[in-house]
Amino acid sequence: MSWEAWFTLAVIITVLVLLARERVPPSVAMSGGMVAVLLAGIVTPEQALSGFSNAAPLTVAALFVLARAVEKTGVMAPVVSAALGRTRGRRAQVARLMAPVAASSAFLNNTPIVAMLLPQVSEWSARNRQSASRLLMPLSFAAILGGVVTVIGTSTNLVVSGLIQEAGYDPIGFFEIGKVGLPLCLVGLAVAVLWAPIGLKERRPAVEEPSESPRQFAFEMRVEPGPLEGKTVEEAGLRNLAGVFLASIERGGELHAPVAPDDRLRAGDYLRFAGRAGDVVDLQGIRGLAPASSHLHPIDASRYFEAVVGATSPLVGSTLKDSGFRARYQAAVIAIHRAGEEVDAKLGEVPLRVGDTLLILADTGFQARWRDQTDFLVIAPFRAAPPQLGRRAWLVGVIGLGLIFVASIGLLPILQASLLAAVALVAFGILRPGEARASLDLDVIVTIAAAFGVAAAAQESGLAEKIAEVLVGALGGFGGIGILAGVIVAAMVLTAVVSNNAAALLMVPIGGAAAVSAGLDPRGFFIAIAVAASIDFMTPIGYQTNTMVWGPGGYRFSDYPRFGFPLTIASLITMLVVVPVAWPL
Repeated sequence: MSWEAWFTLAVIITVLVLLARERVPPSVAMSGGMVAVLLAGIVTPEQALSGFSNAAPLTVAALFVLARAVEKTGVMAPVVSAALGRTRGRRAQVARLMAPVAASSAFLNNTPIVAMLLPQVSEWSARNRQSASRLLMPLSFAAILGGVVTVIGTSTNLVVSGLIQEAGYDPIGFFEIGKVGLPLCLVGLAVAVLWAPIGLKERRPAVEEPSESPRQFAFEMRVEPGPLEGKTVEEAGLRNLAGVFLASIERGGELHAPVAPDDRLRAGDYLRFAGRAGDVVDLQGIRGLAPASSHLHPIDASRYFEAVVGATSPLVGSTLKDSGFRARYQAAVIAIHRAGEEVDAKLGEVPLRVGDTLLILADTGFQARWRDQTDFLVIAPFRAAPPQLGRRAWLVGVIGLGLIFVASIGLLPILQASLLAAVALVAFGILRPGEARASLDLDVIVTIAAAFGVAAAAQESGLAEKIAEVLVGALGGFGGIGILAGVIVAAMVLTAVVSNNAAALLMVPIGGAAAVSAGLDPRGFFIAIAVAASIDFMTPIGYQTNTMVWGPGGYRFSDYPRFGFPLTIASLITMLVVVPVAWPL
């Protein structure tokens, strides 16, 4: 290989390692790779920056706006209540939830769908005395399966469409990907429904409701005249109690929360501590504190939230103390849950990881302030009432259906139709300009745009051709199906390790070169890569919706391959059967 190919390979490996380790945001890793190949002269400035003028990132941005409008107006609100109702039986519950979610995900971004339905599914499970782990992973998988039915179902489809259009091929048609996506979706739903009672273990959710949950009970103590008067919370030794946490101070009828270390105590203050009943002995031994009552009191649920830390969050890798969590979010974390188990350590000293679920005490406006930020994948209020349909929900439905109609019949290209829908949502006052702007996930958009430059380097340096030669040499003996299988498996593995968009953008030039080298039509390879990179059922980190349900479902890492392996095999077989028929090799 030439030095350009070796250099590009080193850049791609570095980017993949950074993405897998999640030490920096994906946009930073991918942009760094793009800049490296540009400075090395492997690609021209036009090639490096081509993604920023491509239709794919702009279309994704417009669809983020539509998804925010759907979330705001509660268009999806009736789904859980209508789908589940009083359904009994594991398979019936899974089927009635997954079917409408998959259908919705074919036309809406799957991340906000899961964000909207996750608290409703959790609350329904609690009301019916069931573990939410029965339904949350199927919820995520249904959203993933629905995303491969249309070209707008997931950003990965749009990315592949934009990339092959840059290479001189026709973009993917609105329903073209559905030739393989719809059969795959139906097969996946069937496998999930049949396998759910066997493959899904019941787990304790991160914020379950046992009788001694630190979220559900509080100890009230009263500051007596004496040794604690005038002392700060930290000076009084109330910052590092074992098993309990000072949640709030009531003074003169006003509730003060969260409590800062330098807040001073006064006689007559009522201190509310969250914790387990067995740990009240720590409080009884403190001079100057007296029990305010002889029993436990329920905590006001409206001030409690669970928030899942995502891969792009600035909290990843830092502790609550180092991040200045209280000052930054005007909130306090009273529990951290990781892979379904509560972290047994001082909360302020625990380095946060992707998928950690934080139990947060804050004012009632916490969710509204941080919902559209990248700090948390999802913020769900405790015991949230099902959202009600907004008065303009019907208009959002009309605009969404209009987008689907004009794009599907070719009246307008997908980009123009999406932008028109986004503008209409603001023009009709459904979203304020600030809300529309806040709905954009810039990390995703920049990652997609920057990856075009890295993909161009793989093509220009000859790296894609060399990898394709190895692939064809190893699998060519099995014919076109063997080469196609190798490309699909490679895309699936990459998606499980790095982001779906990055996997697609790196595999498209390799898959195309492999097809051309073997004398095959590359279009079927492109479609297969789009689908394979859009589905990950094996890990909680390969796809964003899987991460969102990880903590709330109380899942362990091993639960994903246990439930997802049959879906992965079924998906692979379906693609190998359908793709050569729909797009003859």
